[in-house]
Amino acid sequence: MKLNTIGLPIEETDKIVLELNVLLSNFQVYYQSLRGMHWNIRGKRFFDLHVKFEELYNDSQIKIDLIAERVLTLGGTPLHTFEDYIKHNKIEIGKNISNDEKAIQLIVESLAALLTIERQILANASEINDEGTSSMMSDFIVEQEKTIWMMQAWLA
Repeated sequence: MKLNTIGLPIEETDKIVLELNVLLSNFQVYYQSLRGMHWNIRGKRFFDLHVKFEELYNDSQIKIDLIAERVLTLGGTPLHTFEDYIKHNKIEIGKNISNDEKAIQLIVESLAALLTIERQILANASEINDEGTSSMMSDFIVEQEKTIWMMQAWLA
């Protein structure tokens, strides 16, 4: 079995790079949806949600950078075009959402889809003892599960 410079099997690592690029693409779409909701939200909850959406898109921007840097660490090239992002996207695109409940519901659905991708990456990374990727996915999962819980409590 051939290993890369950080001691991981090349073939399996290449698969994780592909999965991370799918996650990167979906995070970019999620990020843009959050920006749109931040700009377009209307109603009595505007002030609270405007700030919350900014918090979420800033967090997503950090995660996007972490994912891209992990791809590079594993020897891959992070996707960086909108064409690639749309090609690999699995989440609903939030277009012109100004309603508070629709916005929060889209966030819940988007995070649930991201969790599915992250859990698959976590499983594959764990199989080859890729602790760097596993740790990142674990951190993302814990945080996003809590955000989903909070958003669902808001919707109730």
